[in-house]
Amino acid sequence: MKNCLFFLYTLSFFSVAHAQIPEGKKVQSSLYIYDMITKESLLVTRENRHFEAPNWAPNGTYLLLNSNGKIEKYSLKGEALGEIDTGELSKNNNDHGISFDGKTLFFSGGQNEIKTHSSFIYKVPLKGGQPELLTPLSPSYWHGVSPDGETIVYCAERNGNYDVYKMSASGGEEIRLTTAEGLDDGPEYSPDGKYIYFNSFLTGKMQIWRMLTDGSNKEQMTFDNYSNWFAHIAPHNQNAVIISYIEDQGQQHPFGRQVKLRLLDLSSKKMSDLTAAFYGGQGTINVPSWNPEGTQFLYVTYALID
Repeated sequence: MKNCLFFLYTLSFFSVAHAQIPEGKKVQSSLYIYDMITKESLLVTRENRHFEAPNWAPNGTYLLLNSNGKIEKYSLKGEALGEIDTGELSKNNNDHGISFDGKTLFFSGGQNEIKTHSSFIYKVPLKGGQPELLTPLSPSYWHGVSPDGETIVYCAERNGNYDVYKMSASGGEEIRLTTAEGLDDGPEYSPDGKYIYFNSFLTGKMQIWRMLTDGSNKEQMTFDNYSNWFAHIAPHNQNAVIISYIEDQGQQHPFGRQVKLRLLDLSSKKMSDLTAAFYGGQGTINVPSWNPEGTQFLYVTYALID
């Protein structure tokens, strides 16, 4: 089971466009802004290529996404603004995000000299430059940074099991925060720095959990029959947007499934639908994508075209 889980997890990051797309089809990607006030989605750009995992810059003026191993900048009007310089690294994946102070980009990616799958965590000034390696062990997937910028949290496979870890944002010793068998993934700090939210297969169903930043007091937040992933906490710290697979996906987070986005009230744990079901999954909303005011967030939908 552990070897199978490892295969499925790495497959979802790097081979999805080949393994799950019917022969003769290509991917069309659509980037949307969801407005919490109007409850409507505004199309930013639609392109006949595969892009993923949008971030909203903390200054509110531009967006990031990844495609074909690169991290790209877009205006809020969908205008391409070029790429972030990540040096010689060209195998960057869909786990990336910006520090709360807007100065640093954290991202995960493979090393060019490693021909098989690999994923290490790096940081680089947001303006680009020479990346600094943070995690010497692979696979490691960045998912969050503390509000003070001192600590990162990430999902990593060590000794056959995927768990949540944290580490100084300057590198150093990693600290394991979850120990249960099965996948723990998607860790993200709450804006007040009190909790780390994550998704876990602890109960035999993928659900959203939270814990204190030392890994203690783990608390389940969702309890339904969906497969729930990636709680992204709004800047006002009152709710989170999550992605829910309509059909149970076990421990997988595949591309090309029926999903919907839902809102989790962090106080009452009540859930409400934000979107109807659409074709998405891996790449839709992997990483934090709220605007600075907490009134809008980004997500990606997909379609298959000839």
